[in-house]
Amino acid sequence: MTSFIFYGGVNEIGGNKILLKDRDTRILLDFGMSFSLRYQYYSIPFLSPKNEKGLLEFGILPRLEGAYEFDPEEPMIDAVFLSHSHMDHSAYISFLKREIPIYCGETAARILKAYSEVRPPTLEFDIKDIQFRTFRTGDLLKIGSVEVEPVHVDHSVPGSYGFIIYASSGTIVYTGDFRRHGSRPDLTEDFISKSAEARPDVTICEHTNMTSIDISSEPEVMEKLNSIINSTSGLVMANFACADIDRLRSFYESAKRNGRRLVITPRQAYILHQLSGDPHLSLPSIEDQDILIFRKEKKRYFGWEMEAMSLGRTVDSREVAERQREIVFACTFHDLTELTEIRPDAGSCYIVSTSEPFNEEMEIDFNRLTNWLEHYGLPQFHVHVSGHITPLHLRKSLMVMAPRTIFPIHGAHPELFRRFMRDIESRIIIPERGREYGVP
Repeated sequence: MTSFIFYGGVNEIGGNKILLKDRDTRILLDFGMSFSLRYQYYSIPFLSPKNEKGLLEFGILPRLEGAYEFDPEEPMIDAVFLSHSHMDHSAYISFLKREIPIYCGETAARILKAYSEVRPPTLEFDIKDIQFRTFRTGDLLKIGSVEVEPVHVDHSVPGSYGFIIYASSGTIVYTGDFRRHGSRPDLTEDFISKSAEARPDVTICEHTNMTSIDISSEPEVMEKLNSIINSTSGLVMANFACADIDRLRSFYESAKRNGRRLVITPRQAYILHQLSGDPHLSLPSIEDQDILIFRKEKKRYFGWEMEAMSLGRTVDSREVAERQREIVFACTFHDLTELTEIRPDAGSCYIVSTSEPFNEEMEIDFNRLTNWLEHYGLPQFHVHVSGHITPLHLRKSLMVMAPRTIFPIHGAHPELFRRFMRDIESRIIIPERGREYGVP
């Protein structure tokens, strides 16, 4: 008998935590942080969870026997498979018993290890002592009565995978987060093709992009960035995720094309350096003269910051202020205080290249960002490629996979998904949190 329980990712974007049970085998598919549920009770850092009891109390951590470090019982989970390194899929592995093996892609392991060094240790993300077991496409991993085949997919962070799971009662496909409009659609096509060949009984798929869909591609983003940078007479500022290598590459190429240099944060420099040893990634070199590292004035630097700033040439706020027309400055929300020193010239702009806010906490931060930009006369451009598949692509993908049953997760509009897909042959079940489902 094969069954699974959804402990997260139900009626929400992210927070994926799925327990797969097959005979005596127990496997977790992702174990991420639910931002929406967390923000219902906490406002970090002012109101933070004191210990694990608070997270269990509010259901932010599911009650799983034999899973956690603070649980005296023997481990009752045989393995965890992470689809990728984003926090809403991986953060809560820090609570799991260290005897439980954590499987993920080689690149995802590099990113998570880098994250653990550049972020201050917190209750919710401290993985420095976790030993990852890595895989690549083509591997077939046997865990008890289950075999797991990881297949690469394209997403907004490298090292992302979907899984084809061969269990005693049938075959299950788990998409993780994927898309067909990014820089490597061929990866996702491989996954869809292999999934169809496996003739799945169940497909567990994301459905993030069911409303406010922005159809764009990485080449289109490159052209938009090039147009904006070419037309800007002052400083160009940019905000993009530090592990979004596609976006870093696009900003780097667009800056270079327009005779500017890209200034990145020490965090971005450190992660770029950690990924530079991956032969499967095409990355600009941190030593390239067209990449500079921003040096924020501080009394004391962390060790990783010192290492990052030693990798290339650094600039401070004074130099950015003096060379505004020669620079594209990667400035996160937490770096906005540097504007008091830089004082952007008239004709400067700010490019947001991240997902739009999808919860109240993010809305508040976004409003603060808008206030800062308005004060300094900086119009805001939103140039982004979603990391998630569009509804039309998702529909075609599911029709090719042709599973007997579909469970939509990682999205806030499952009923919209069901009605949009109502004429396909697969049965669609909207899952409930904590309920156990068998493989039909």
